[in-house]
Amino acid sequence: MPLLLQALQGAQLAAPTASIVPLSTLLVLGGGGTLGSALLSEALVAGRFARVQALVEQPLASALRAFVPLPLDRMQAPGGLGAESALIVFERARHSNGRDAAFVQPSPADLLPLAQRLQAGGVRRLVVVLPHAPALLPQALRHGLASLDEGAVAGLGFEHLVFVRAAQHGRSPAAASWLGRVAGWWLSQLRYMVPQHEQPVRAVALARCVVQLLQLLPAAPRGTRVLAPETLWQAAQNEAGLEAAVRGWLASR
Repeated sequence: MPLLLQALQGAQLAAPTASIVPLSTLLVLGGGGTLGSALLSEALVAGRFARVQALVEQPLASALRAFVPLPLDRMQAPGGLGAESALIVFERARHSNGRDAAFVQPSPADLLPLAQRLQAGGVRRLVVVLPHAPALLPQALRHGLASLDEGAVAGLGFEHLVFVRAAQHGRSPAAASWLGRVAGWWLSQLRYMVPQHEQPVRAVALARCVVQLLQLLPAAPRGTRVLAPETLWQAAQNEAGLEAAVRGWLASR
């Protein structure tokens, strides 16, 4: 059963987390794919947020009162967006099915204009999930801003801005030539050489970390932060201690 469907059926039965004060609203950009779907489903758990919006480019029916599809033309028009927090997910690979097609899939080139629109629309907290190929992220970029666009987004004035650098395997199209297939196989073997703490985090575990972060941001000092892949991996290993791990990370930044 798809993760989003599970959330829609079970969200009203789940109990809220006692130690977390629910945020009022969340807007998700990139709710399709394995990662986007897991993040949207986790955000929809009852008691986490009063309302969760997701940017869509096709009509999407919802039986859950807390889930509100946000049409693309509303995003493109001026005015408030009705969300205090926003989550942008840059999925490296997407499924090719009807449900995924309903959600807008942002690309890294959209980062700055999307952030500008969110800031103008009243969003105060922004978390950006930026998947990368395992072990291919330069050390200097793990804890800092990786591009001029990220620097420009940091200058927009969000109360809280977090870039989450998450290792994620992407699906590459099959090569047509024999030599290309051999090269693809050789590159695929490199994943066995990646240290464990640089391996991709399961989508469900990553979603728990990110949503936990979104819940704790309002009480944290203002500023821009970068969540490195090894820090994310470590936090995801202990579900029972996840809240304490995220609190500790926020306090140290």
